[in-house]
Amino acid sequence: MNAEVPIQQQDQEKYRDKIATVDQNGKRVWLYPKKPKGRFYNIRTIFSYLLLAALFGMPFIKINGEPFLLFNVLERKFVLFGILFTPQDFHLFVLAMLTLMVFIVLFTVVYGRLFCGWVCPQTIFMEMVFRKIEYWIEGDANAQRRLNKAPWKTEKVIKKVGKQIIFFVIAVLVANTFLSYIIGVEEVFRIASEPISSNLGGFVAMILFSAAFYFVFSYMREQVCIAICPYGRLQGVLLDKNSIVVAYDHVRGEPRGKIKKGKAKKNPVSDIQADVMKAGTETAVADCAPATNGGAQPEAIKQALGDCIDCKLCIKVCPTGIDIRDGTQLECVNCTACMDACDEIMDKVGRERGLIRYDSQAGIEEGNKRIFTPRVIAYTAVLTVLLGVNFYLLSSRSDVEAVILRTPGMLYQKVDENNISNLYNYQIFNKTKESFPIRFEVKDQEGSIRAVGDVAPTKPNDMTEGAFFIDMAKAKLDSRKTKLVIEVYSGDELIDRVNTTFLGPAK
Repeated sequence: MNAEVPIQQQDQEKYRDKIATVDQNGKRVWLYPKKPKGRFYNIRTIFSYLLLAALFGMPFIKINGEPFLLFNVLERKFVLFGILFTPQDFHLFVLAMLTLMVFIVLFTVVYGRLFCGWVCPQTIFMEMVFRKIEYWIEGDANAQRRLNKAPWKTEKVIKKVGKQIIFFVIAVLVANTFLSYIIGVEEVFRIASEPISSNLGGFVAMILFSAAFYFVFSYMREQVCIAICPYGRLQGVLLDKNSIVVAYDHVRGEPRGKIKKGKAKKNPVSDIQADVMKAGTETAVADCAPATNGGAQPEAIKQALGDCIDCKLCIKVCPTGIDIRDGTQLECVNCTACMDACDEIMDKVGRERGLIRYDSQAGIEEGNKRIFTPRVIAYTAVLTVLLGVNFYLLSSRSDVEAVILRTPGMLYQKVDENNISNLYNYQIFNKTKESFPIRFEVKDQEGSIRAVGDVAPTKPNDMTEGAFFIDMAKAKLDSRKTKLVIEVYSGDELIDRVNTTFLGPAK
């Protein structure tokens, strides 16, 4: 084997041996990304503000007296879209989580980390809230560097302290909003308005949540995406050459080279590549790949410059400090800042936009933009089935659930010479906000029910327990165990039906 091959491959991948936020001594390198601007950034800004409005507004939305979303782990109370889910609905929760996992896999296979750049709360808060405040107070990247190197005089103290105070106030607001999804917005207001001594536990929780959010957005920042979030590491097993990601068109952009302003002209590489694409041969397409990617180049392309003018603006605007031209990396959150920056430069030098764009490896190298591969179709089929099952179970979910079991360890009892009885325990789970009376009947059997004490009305959003005897004539029993169906009524309305058994003497 040629000894030069592994050395060349090693040189190509050397950027993977380090990350932009850590130096050779292992110390943190603070990033100062240039303020992005462009069409994608504007769209992301509007979309982010809509998501933020939904995030801060949903705790106040009520449906039939229930919050729109609530995940109260402490009280085991979960509300989705105004529907209360109790521990008895745990199987629905498990199925919903499985569906979500399959959706994440499918979405990532097709669209890469689109979620990270457009929907992830970490990205939205960091880039659209905290970073904008930083630009407003301290200025753009160069101004921030100068301010950090400047001595601690009045201007620096005011800007730095003021920024951190605003950061902490926002962190408190964010923490209380997230707490509203756990304990409810009314409880959050109660804890905030009453004396600390009355709600010491809740107050401590608020402080811890606020401190965590403040620490993440004032210090950790991009490190959350680079070193903590596991989603980026899933790319290695989920992405393939057909996945849509933020990608640099190395076929069109290489070889890189500087040009003088005002002397930009149509790039010869573009003409050569267009001819190659028209030819449609795989060999010719491969020949267009730059030497840095292991492909041999025609002499005509070697003597021409690609569209990339090596301005490095795509690196300067990147919030994680990577060079997108190196290829897909786990640090990339698909925020589109590099796309806007590159489009701006292409406009200035008179070349076509899209040198950095949403595309796949196949789309760049082969002109193949096929999305629905066999793997995607398989994931879609599984996801469709899971969504169908979820919809069916949710639509058929009852507001009342009854559990009736024969009392463990109890045999049958003789009532008289002709009748025997079994003792049963019942639990009625009322998932509504109303209380109502209940009664039991034995279906298709000549049996009578004797309650142990009074049958209490159900409790709203709670469980009601009790016991009763079922009396049956021995002559009606065909075997030692007789199947029974017990119907549960509220007035004249049948609310549930339960299968159980009646134990009698052996025949």
